[in-house]
Amino acid sequence: MHVAIAGNIGAGKTTLTKLLAKHYKWSPHYESVDENPYLDDFYGAMERWSFNLQVYFLNSRFRQILEIREGGKNIIQDRTIYEDAHIFAPNLHAMGLMPNRDFQNYSSLFKLMERLVSPPDLLIYLRANIPTLVGQIHKRGRDYENSISIDYLSRLNERYEAWISTYDKGNLLIIDVDNLDFVDKPEDLGSVIDKIDAQIHGLF
Repeated sequence: MHVAIAGNIGAGKTTLTKLLAKHYKWSPHYESVDENPYLDDFYGAMERWSFNLQVYFLNSRFRQILEIREGGKNIIQDRTIYEDAHIFAPNLHAMGLMPNRDFQNYSSLFKLMERLVSPPDLLIYLRANIPTLVGQIHKRGRDYENSISIDYLSRLNERYEAWISTYDKGNLLIIDVDNLDFVDKPEDLGSVIDKIDAQIHGLF
């Protein structure tokens, strides 16, 4: 089984991935943030590094999906390949931070990959408002995220909502995380697990 968690920067994807992997004994696949050679440069000069960054993420995510397919394990994945293509790259293009030819090249590459990609059995979308996202970003204190603007997060949130409203590739569970604390409140994590259990039982 393949479960994936989607959501904006700071929504709590990595935290929930860790907690669910532990609870269900699933094998976690994380977004390669620490090893990413472009992130620092990107947040310092988005227009210069947007294409490089998005191709790196696309490559990394596609490799993950191939490993998931070949591994035969129960997997939980932190962020999906669809978010790169439907949210982050189009947003950079719309903001004038990715030139037309780069965006067209990127989109063509994604469409090619998508033909070889199976969607997750269950997609969990973490919905969060801007104050929640900002609070979480500041809390984790990654230097390269200090320059993320409210406008950038707002644009991403709008695209997430538009994408989720038309998502039809498989089972979808939407969790509003504004008033949840997975880490310090076991009852909050328990309520999320109950919802996931209901979804999983419906798959079989």
